[in-house]
Amino acid sequence: MLSNLNQDVRYALRQLRKSPGFTTTAVLTLALGIGANTAIFTLVHAVLLRNLPVADPSTLWRVGDTDVCCVQGGLARDDDYSMFSWELYKHLQANTPEFEQLAAMQSYPWKMTVLGNKPGALAQGVPVSFVSGNYFETFGLDPYAGRLLTPADDVPGAPPVAVIGYQTWQREFGGDKEIIGRVFQFKTYPATIVGIAPPGFYGERMIESPANFYMPFSLEPVLNGQAALLHSKNANWVYVIGRVKAGTPIAPLQEKVSANLRQWLGENLDLYKKADVKKHLDATHVILTPGGAGIANMQQQYRSGLYLLMTISGLVLLIACANLANLVLVRSIARAAETSLRMALGAQRSRILRQMLTESLVLSMIGGVAGLAVAYGGTKMLLSLAFPDSPNLPIHASPSLPVFAFAFVLALVTGIVFGLAPAWITAKAEPAEALRGSNRTASGNASLLQRSLVVLQASLSLVLLVGAGLLSKSLNRLEHQHFGFQTDNRIVMHIDPESAGYKPAQLQGLYDEITEKFHAIPGVQQVGLGGYSPLEGDSWGEGVWVQGHPDPGTDEDNGARWLRTSPEFLDLIGQRLLRGRYISTEDTASAPGVAVVNETFVKKFFKPGEDPIGAHFGTNGPASKGDFSIIGVVKDAKWGDPREVANPMYFRPLLQTAVSQKDGELRSLHTGTIMLRTNAPIVGLESQARRILASINPNLPVDYYSTFEDQIAGQFTQDRMIARLTMLFSGLALLLAAVGLYGVTAYMVARRTSEIGIRMALGAARGSVVAMVLRGALLQALIGLAIGIPVALLCGRFVKSQLYQVDGHDWIVLTGATLALALAAMVAGLVPARRAASIDPVQALRTE
Repeated sequence: MLSNLNQDVRYALRQLRKSPGFTTTAVLTLALGIGANTAIFTLVHAVLLRNLPVADPSTLWRVGDTDVCCVQGGLARDDDYSMFSWELYKHLQANTPEFEQLAAMQSYPWKMTVLGNKPGALAQGVPVSFVSGNYFETFGLDPYAGRLLTPADDVPGAPPVAVIGYQTWQREFGGDKEIIGRVFQFKTYPATIVGIAPPGFYGERMIESPANFYMPFSLEPVLNGQAALLHSKNANWVYVIGRVKAGTPIAPLQEKVSANLRQWLGENLDLYKKADVKKHLDATHVILTPGGAGIANMQQQYRSGLYLLMTISGLVLLIACANLANLVLVRSIARAAETSLRMALGAQRSRILRQMLTESLVLSMIGGVAGLAVAYGGTKMLLSLAFPDSPNLPIHASPSLPVFAFAFVLALVTGIVFGLAPAWITAKAEPAEALRGSNRTASGNASLLQRSLVVLQASLSLVLLVGAGLLSKSLNRLEHQHFGFQTDNRIVMHIDPESAGYKPAQLQGLYDEITEKFHAIPGVQQVGLGGYSPLEGDSWGEGVWVQGHPDPGTDEDNGARWLRTSPEFLDLIGQRLLRGRYISTEDTASAPGVAVVNETFVKKFFKPGEDPIGAHFGTNGPASKGDFSIIGVVKDAKWGDPREVANPMYFRPLLQTAVSQKDGELRSLHTGTIMLRTNAPIVGLESQARRILASINPNLPVDYYSTFEDQIAGQFTQDRMIARLTMLFSGLALLLAAVGLYGVTAYMVARRTSEIGIRMALGAARGSVVAMVLRGALLQALIGLAIGIPVALLCGRFVKSQLYQVDGHDWIVLTGATLALALAAMVAGLVPARRAASIDPVQALRTE
């Protein structure tokens, strides 16, 4: 068997070497098809299929199953808990001995100012995550150098310590092991670096900005002071992952954890604002989910898009296989006489079939190797499209062992798919008929197969063209919708005054100085400060109680988003005033509480015709209804998800606190955003901004700098990637379908050369010959359309979740895709048709 296999492979290589044109075309087609699939699988494997680089990930279980972030109060939405307070985590840890370890981690790393102790070092705003002392122990990790955190580090009064991530250590400190033992300033508080996390470990989840440092939870009150969350029982900000003991059944454990949750909530009913919250306790629960991949929020976000791309690239590969099958079939028919002679001399059909299959497999393996090169470049392109502003994301373009295995299996299957039918038809040929030049049966079967493959290509190409059209139209509507803002010549910057050590009493002076110094820059028209900027994925939310209105019921949605802003902020971003006034400089911390609301807020909380100006409301239960007076109404704008309608929102002065909850609002006083409006683009503005903030305080770096336009465009990165790749794949599919139709039509013209010569000798006009050939080509395209249109309409239902304001049965897109395919078929058929019309009748008759 090995000897025969060796002979077959050597024979296949000789045959491929004899036909360099065919081999080059086939390898390029395979490289594109296999490479595209492998590139997308590389991303799928890295995002969706990879476990955390920890010990025995199969025994890890997450307590929770939903994507929530970052600080919630009261009962969880839909009574399904996935995020917890620190006190609730400690309760679960103490009452579930079925877990060997139960670790807690912050719901999302916070940006905080970190300053090293080297001379000349500058403060940087970097992500830092608070974790429980048993965090690294739960994951079974060993330090690269020094030591990791231990439970002894996570107790009040323990010496302040931190662990640095391996990638951060390499990137920012050049792999200097002397960093261990150094004291860094975290939010101006000292902590000693005691160790370096192991290589490859990027935390408990895949996110675009992994934590640079890990600190024990016990330091959170020290660093955050009055705004600390650690001992706030109604602040849910902790994710929980545990390692379950061997042999523990998960279903009973899930019920036990849910019972412990309900017990704790029942003992703390006084924390919640709604008096009848007790009736929800019976429904409150948690779901345990496999934790080998960690907190899979990014996986949930990208899953549907990546699977869609995998399906689309698979269709492109199928079209490529159909094209290659046509090429191999034509080549096999051209070698029919040689095959028949071998069979007449005693060669077995099985041996010939095996040799032809071996040739196809060798060809596909060569294409697979070329496809890996395409996949490497393709993956880099995918990463730049999917995560353009995330250089620290732990996803790399280098193919891994699973990717190599995928490419090998894909090449193997591809070789079988495009090689089996041609090999079977050729091997079934009768030697005697072939030697007499009369192998009509095989040629007829081959022609039928060729036409069928062209029909398949045409129908699949139409499906991809329709999908690309729908996604592109959806992206266009997403990007060019009216958000309610003005974006031209606007700049967004992020700072962190809290990390720089500013206390609430010092903030007014800081904000005034920032406003004054940025106004002094030539060309700057307006300076605004706010808690966050539009469409950056951040928000604060509270329930609303309106004075003079009935209290909301238990199940009634009375929530609204809110934001602290400076006087110029709303006008700067272009959120137009409809009634009343904006926040002004008179609305100081000591002035009566005021708020500006949007249209949706008015529609939700006021009856039609009811005047909201002067009305009062609060956010801390019925007793807080006098906290804020409404002074203005602004037009709606989209601050959250750009796919959704505008949320009810209200805007408050930067430093005013509600009378009913002064201490509870300290955390929100530290604004994180500076926005500038300029006359025109200012050269070197970012450098000026950094110098200004450094002159105010060296511990106040710019954590983020972007134009407002770029920030909004960044909201559609995934949609843009999917739309562009789908358009690329559909264009490739259309090209392959056109090439396939051209090849079949040219082959048919070559077979009918004598017939065409006779027709022309008997007086047939050249135009009638062109029409005859075109009819044959267009008929195959029309059959493909007849099959593809209903399939495309059906598939539109499956991509509907990816679309925005576009119906899955968009007839404009369908018509455009149909015309594109018809035009491609016309061009593909016209070239061989004109060649047929130029045949010399005398020469054609002699060819017989």
